Amino acid sequence: MLSSSIYAVANGKIKIQDILACSFLDDLLELRDEELSKESQETNWFSAPSALRVYGQYLNLDKDHNGMLSKEELSRYGTATMTNVFLDRVFQECLTYDGEMDYKTYLDFVLALENRKEPAALQYIFKLLDIENKGYLNVFSLNYFFRAIQELMKIHGQDPVSFQDVKDEIFDMVKPKDPLKISLQDLINSNQGDTVTTILIDLNGFWTYENREALVANDNENSADLDDT
Repeated sequence: MLSSSIYAVANGKIKIQDILACSFLDDLLELRDEELSKESQETNWFSAPSALRVYGQYLNLDKDHNGMLSKEELSRYGTATMTNVFLDRVFQECLTYDGEMDYKTYLDFVLALENRKEPAALQYIFKLLDIENKGYLNVFSLNYFFRAIQELMKIHGQDPVSFQDVKDEIFDMVKPKDPLKISLQDLINSNQGDTVTTILIDLNGFWTYENREALVANDNENSADLDDT
């Protein structure tokens, strides 16, 4: 089972060095500013607006109003494009009650997915991707998750991308110490962990990655049009 808090170690304590290394400390200290803008409050994980946003999402997902989330209900999270394979792993590894997720577990889930650049968030997701519990990701585990992305592409009428191409890109991005294995530390050191995990678990995230150059070009064109007006 994953910890009930992605920032807690096994004995329920948090190391000071982990707190100092985490950007959430900045968010917490930022709240001392009484003139903090509305936009900053909404993006600050510890602010009241942010807490209300996350709780509101939880209530909206809870279609049967039983105070818990089933796998089907959680599948509507975000853009509703996370793969069933990944969601299966969430419910296999995270603390659930009769197969459903409570709000505390949901908070851990959201905290990890919304902050994928953070080492602790990557650790949370890495444990879900490490289906063989070996402490590393290999070609088998990458293919296991990417097959679900390919299946969703077919369902949405898109031509599936070759796993071989994606696998090569992932290893090129991460540059692991062992050319056949990707460890959690490899992901963290690469500064590409958020991109890699997104590619493997979310169709919309993968589509955004695949079309990143076109999206950047489009943004540049829109910016140029605004400058001309």
